[in-house]
Amino acid sequence: MIKAFVLGKFLPFHKGHEALIRFALAQCDFLSVLVCCSEKEAITGCVRKNWIIQTVNEPDKIEVLIFNYNETELPNKSETSFEVSKVWSSVLKELYPDFSLLITSEPYGYIVADLMKINHLAFDPGREAVPVSGSQIGEDIFSNWNFLPDSVKHDFAIKVVIAGTESTGKTTLANMLASHYNCSLVKEAGRDLIPDSKEFSFQDLLLVAETHSRGINEAVNGNSPLIIMDTDVYTTISYSRFVFNKDLTVSDLIYNMNKSELCLYLNNDVAYFQDGTRLEEFRRNQLDYSHRQVLKEHGIEIAEIRGDWQMRFDKAVFEIDQLCSKRKRLQLR
Repeated sequence: MIKAFVLGKFLPFHKGHEALIRFALAQCDFLSVLVCCSEKEAITGCVRKNWIIQTVNEPDKIEVLIFNYNETELPNKSETSFEVSKVWSSVLKELYPDFSLLITSEPYGYIVADLMKINHLAFDPGREAVPVSGSQIGEDIFSNWNFLPDSVKHDFAIKVVIAGTESTGKTTLANMLASHYNCSLVKEAGRDLIPDSKEFSFQDLLLVAETHSRGINEAVNGNSPLIIMDTDVYTTISYSRFVFNKDLTVSDLIYNMNKSELCLYLNNDVAYFQDGTRLEEFRRNQLDYSHRQVLKEHGIEIAEIRGDWQMRFDKAVFEIDQLCSKRKRLQLR
């Protein structure tokens, strides 16, 4: 029986790591993946372990272990150095006393394997199959987004919600922004499920919350980390209180899926347009107050969007550009 192992920080786990693991699985009967985590890194071993398990689902043939270490005791380097490899080979020999194969994409793999007196296989050392590294992704998440497996994208997606009361241009602005940034758009589920704001049931709101969350989940797996959401679950909660005087109970999963980095709240300082399906204007303005109260109760800070249509678009772009500039680089330490 051939028992092999691979190791790394997997920070973040990317498709090059996935290819390495799948290659390793084909070379052995049992594979152990060692997630090495120092005390100075921001993302926990459990998160990284879940990325791997969700991406490579081979429970009978693979195990994923977390190795927590202190950088004052073990070198936090992946460089090819005999001294560094000597320290780590001693640790790895204790962890894997009966393993016979190490598989890496790094030159140090040969040194470590030789010191452990086991075999080594190199996988794509030139990174030709998957031309990316964890440091490249960390420097620019936008340029390297599609090198992340779907399981990892959920932790780095940048969600922006367009909120506000009726007839303030949410859908128009959301569409314009998605086009401007060439990113994913989550359409307002309520538009299809509740065609008339004056006629719907409490159960309809539950369906809206669930359907909208599924839409967000699908959008996260798109081609950009930026996601524009036309309304969110807090709008649905507000409608529940406003119309039925009743709280809408949703799961933590739905709350987490709707969590956004930026809430652009459209002020109702534009001309009201009644298309026959909306609330009367005075009720629309009361709903605005309800929306704001719900957001405040849930600790959601808003960026107020005012003025004419061009001013709204320009302000929204400014806010999103500021956010994306901050989020371009991943905070891994």
